[in-house]
Amino acid sequence: MRRFDMRLPAVVRLVQEKDQANEFHTETQNVSARGVFFYLDRSVPAGTPCEVTLTFPPHITLTDPVRVRFTASVIRVESPLPSSRIGTAAMIEDYEFLRSNGGSDFLSALQRDWKKSN
Repeated sequence: MRRFDMRLPAVVRLVQEKDQANEFHTETQNVSARGVFFYLDRSVPAGTPCEVTLTFPPHITLTDPVRVRFTASVIRVESPLPSSRIGTAAMIEDYEFLRSNGGSDFLSALQRDWKKSN
């Protein structure tokens, strides 16, 4: 799948053992129809389920901002470089568009395109 370099603010919610959720405010590095790459301040095991919520800004949607929540699983964790951020790749399993005012044309087009790729 084609990856789009998008540094977007994101909220990542990890669900680990005993159903304890951990929430992190971070940023993405890239997004594709099947995956998302983001940074965390700690390593998490492959297979960890997560939710990633991000907002596509007006310069991408050409209309109002559009919020999307991905249900995903961590598939790869990169060794940290000199910085403390750890690159984390997650495979998107499902998604939902979170309604906001406006943006329906972009929302409809994006939803059609993503359904085609899945």
